[in-house]
Amino acid sequence: MNISHSSLTDWGLKNVRIERNFTILDIGCGGGRTIQKLAAIATEGCVYGVDYARGSVAVSRANNAQLIKEGRVDIRQGAVSELPFASNKFDLAIAIESQYYWPDLVGDMREIRRVLKPGGRLVIIAETYKGGRYDKLKAPAMKLLQSAHLGVDDQRELLTSAGYHQVQIIEERKKGWICATGTNPA
Repeated sequence: MNISHSSLTDWGLKNVRIERNFTILDIGCGGGRTIQKLAAIATEGCVYGVDYARGSVAVSRANNAQLIKEGRVDIRQGAVSELPFASNKFDLAIAIESQYYWPDLVGDMREIRRVLKPGGRLVIIAETYKGGRYDKLKAPAMKLLQSAHLGVDDQRELLTSAGYHQVQIIEERKKGWICATGTNPA
């Protein structure tokens, strides 16, 4: 996943402002490559990763051992439905290719909002979405996996229903990518 999602991640991160002193959460951090990218941008901040899978947490910690030692990265096991962080902690939360598997989309989006500071942003980046370029190829797999398969309007409605403001949806139609963002109201 670290390699296969790299271009998608780079594209998605270009769609959001990241300050060098931000405190950032990577939800579903997998092997930890996005954490490295975020730490390279937020050089005076701190990047946290959370993943449900113990194996992913172990790999991510190994791949970010030096940044953890420096106190710039913290990686924990946990679920999006019950994030192991205090309220109002993060300037930015990012989820790349993980929203499909969240058990309670609106509830989980609200849980993320809980840990965001007022004015903090959530960024959802995905390469599979309803109505996207490769939807006809990928939709059967999403159904088989019992994964959430959301389109542009679905993402907008989800973010709005969960209480986010300034919702934006950006598509990279040629590649079939989507980036949905929303702000935690002040």
